[in-house]
Amino acid sequence: MLTGAIDARLQEIIRELCQELRVEVIALEVMPDHVHLLAEVDPQFGVHRLVKRLKGASSRYLRSEFPRLKARLPSLWTNSYFVSTVGGAPLAVIKQYVEQQKNV
Repeated sequence: MLTGAIDARLQEIIRELCQELRVEVIALEVMPDHVHLLAEVDPQFGVHRLVKRLKGASSRYLRSEFPRLKARLPSLWTNSYFVSTVGGAPLAVIKQYVEQQKNV
């Protein structure tokens, strides 16, 4: 469902919200059924808060702007998400991984 105009709008929403929350988006790739986001988040703010805000706002905006999403899905997102820290891995490698997901 996250293709075409929905993909483009979702990227805008995520980037705008991250800017408001002072979260640096390093890489972002929207897949048909999920999102890959590499971001630098203040530990005091917390990843869980970021995910909650991104999912809540994007669902609200997308479902109002694209009525077919409301008709086809009971909700846009599930409650689950996967988070991993970059740790010692080179940031450039992780960024390249995220950016190449649509080519896999």
